[in-house]
Formats: sequence, C-alpha cells, structure tokens
Amino acid sequence: MSDLASTVGTTGTQLAAGAGLNLSLPQQLTVIVLCALTAFISHMALAVFNDGVRPFMLDFIHGRTTRSATTAVSFGLSAGFIFGLGAPMALSSGVLNPWLLFLPTDILGLLSPKKWLAPLLGAGWGAVVVFGLNGANEVAHDLPVDFLTAMQQMSTPILFLFTLFPVLAITKQFGRVWGAVAGVVELVLVVATMKLWPDMFAGALAMAVGVLMLIGLAVRRDLAQRKADRAAEAARGETVADQDSAQAAEDDPMASLFSASATRLRRHLPLFMLLGAGVCLLAQMHIFGGGEATSFLIAKGHISEAAQVDFYRVFGFIPLIATTALASGAYGIAGFTLVYPIGYLMPNPVLAVIVGAAVFALEVLALSYIGKVLGKLPSVRDSSEHLRNAITDSLHLAILFGSLMAANAMGAGLGILIVGGLYLLNEAMGRPVVRMAAAPAAVIVGGILLNVLYWLDLFTPVKG
Repeated sequence: MSDLASTVGTTGTQLAAGAGLNLSLPQQLTVIVLCALTAFISHMALAVFNDGVRPFMLDFIHGRTTRSATTAVSFGLSAGFIFGLGAPMALSSGVLNPWLLFLPTDILGLLSPKKWLAPLLGAGWGAVVVFGLNGANEVAHDLPVDFLTAMQQMSTPILFLFTLFPVLAITKQFGRVWGAVAGVVELVLVVATMKLWPDMFAGALAMAVGVLMLIGLAVRRDLAQRKADRAAEAARGETVADQDSAQAAEDDPMASLFSASATRLRRHLPLFMLLGAGVCLLAQMHIFGGGEATSFLIAKGHISEAAQVDFYRVFGFIPLIATTALASGAYGIAGFTLVYPIGYLMPNPVLAVIVGAAVFALEVLALSYIGKVLGKLPSVRDSSEHLRNAITDSLHLAILFGSLMAANAMGAGLGILIVGGLYLLNEAMGRPVVRMAAAPAAVIVGGILLNVLYWLDLFTPVKG
C-alpha cells in the first residue's frame, strides 16, 4: 500500500505541475490547421469523429436528408461530450482531446453551406481552443475555489478503474468463470508491477494480458465454430454449399453498398493521407490524448503507457468503424485510432507525418478486406462490442467517483452535495447531459457556485 500511495502522490504532483495549456507556436498552428482540415472533410461528408453520427451520413450523401438536419443530429449527439467531457478533461489535465477538437469540427463542417467556409470555421474553433482555453485555465486557477486543480483528483480512479475493462468484457462474453480468472490475473499483475517496476503505470501490463485473453478466447470460439460448420457442410455436400455461398454473395445488397462506399473513400485517398499525417503529428507533440486515461498518462509523462492504453482501445473500435464506414461511405476522423499510439511513440515530427499518412492509406485501402474478415469472425466482432461497453462502464464509474473526489477537495460535504445533487438531478430529468459527461460538468458548475457563495461570504474554501 505504501508503493501505491507514493505512486499516486508522485503522479498527482506531476500532473499539478504540468496542467497548463501553454502551447508553442508550432503546436498552436498544428491544432488550428488540423481543425480546419477536419471541418473541411466533415463538410465533404468523407469522415466524422462521432461514431453515432456516421450511420446518418448515408442519407446525407445520397441527398435523402438536408445539411441542416444532419447538423442538428451531430450537435444533439455531440454537445454533451464537448462541454461536459472534452473541455473539463482538457482543463484539468492540460492535454487536448478529440471530443474538444473533432466533435465541434464535425458540427461546423456539416453546418457550413459553402466548401470554402468550412475550413475557416474549423480554423476559428482551433484558435478558440489554443487561445481561449488557456485564458480560461488561468482565470479558473486564480479563483478562491480552484475547481480545475480539484478536478485532477479524477486521474487516479480513471487510470486504475480503466484497467478493469478487459475483465468486464471477458465476463460479459465468456461468463463468470473466465471473468474471475481474468480478474485474478490482472490483480496479480497490477501488484507485481507496482512492486517490481514502480516507474511503470501499474495497469499497463494487466490491460495487455486482459485484452490478449479476450482476443484469444474469441478466436478460439470462432475457429471451433468454423470447424463445426465445415463438418456439417461436408455432411450436406460441399458442392451444394459452394453454390449457396455464391448465390448469397450475388444477392447480398450490403456487399454492393460496401463496395461503393470503399470506392468512394479510396477516391479521396490523398486527403485521408493528409488527415492521418495531421492527427499523428498532433499525437507526437504530446499535447493531445486520445482518451480519458490517456490524457492523464500523457500529462504525467507516461508516454509509452499512454500508447499501450490507446492501442488496446483500437480492438474495441476497428469493427465498429470499419462496418459503419462501409455502410455509410463516411470514415472516422481518427481512422481506426491507430495513429494515436503510433504518434505518441514517434521520435520526431517528420517521421510522424510520414507514418501517419501511410497508416491512413493502408486503413482506407484495406477497408473492404477488413469487412470481409470480420464477417467470418462473429465472436471477434462481439468482443469489440463488449470491449466498448466495458470501457464505457469502467470510465463511467471512474469519472463519477473522481468527480465526487474533486467535489470533496474543493468543498468537502457541501461540494459533494452540490456535485452529487446535480448528477442525480440530471439522471432524474432523463439525462439531458449524457451520463459520461454529467459528473465533470457538475464539478465545473459546482465550482462556480462555490465561488459565488464565497463572494457572498457564505462559504470558506477548503484549505490546501
């Protein structure tokens, strides 16, 4: 326990020291230009960041819905994440994130009536982020109740509870016995890592083993099912099976749709390569994190561990992104998100640009093949869905718990009452703010309210 306490205490100090948003000129320009590019690509309906918006893009591409209607869908699905999660995470960690950068450019790109206006709107948002956010950060730190410093309390529960997402996914897909085995294995690895490699993030090795266990179990199930199918097919007669398969391929309307979508995306390959180069460059600068846990790891200087975390997340999103891209004709702004971990590890910006462009080119060119492979591996596809759900579940608890820790740090019992009360009120009202973003948003609102109470001489800030 002493190792855990020292680890948490040390990393918390590092985060507090480096939680500013002071970007150099090259970093500012990279953010602004990338926001301009992503808004332009969104306007062209070639890619959006929000996975929930992508299925609606097919009707927009084929003219069955209007630009304003699609923009309204994008805003409705994104606003809570932008203001409730993206902005608070950036302010508390000092690291930019995709919800803050790419969800607004989804909206602005779709909103723009003209092609030339979209990159200008995107660049404007990038300028707001790099200049306005730093000003807001400085003002907030000067307040009597510094709720941004208090929000750094979220880092510990997010990092450690996020470690459990492979255990949750294994339990849901393969049952309690395998889930218990995975849980014990991860716990042993976390304790061993803290004892033997104290400079490493304690959950990194545990997550790696957990994800490998999940994939291994899924592949084993698929191989066993295919073997059983072949045996049944042989019993029926191989020739008949081949004829049925060929006829099914000819009659499948989805195959034709997938082919048309893949062709559409390949036509714009140079633009996607430019996008991949830009996202990879941003990740290489270590001012950007692809996820909640990753943002805090980068803020603490754990770059290799951040790369591991985002690499594991890739397995949860490849099937979703590939299938929605092939079905809608719109790709993901970050692709399969492989450019995140690759970018973190690149030794220099030039190499990051080259590798990022190459990775996006390979992803776009391989989309059809990936779609076919996934069609033959149903358990692996299911694992992807379970991984995404497990990530959401673990982060929801971590963010809620961390937000209450932040509330306690800035206002003790009154802080918990306000923040917890706002969260519960949001639940009772049918979640006008999405659940993942509700608790951080409540911390900011609660922090502002505590400052007002201080100015009215009704509240004394918690010491140190």
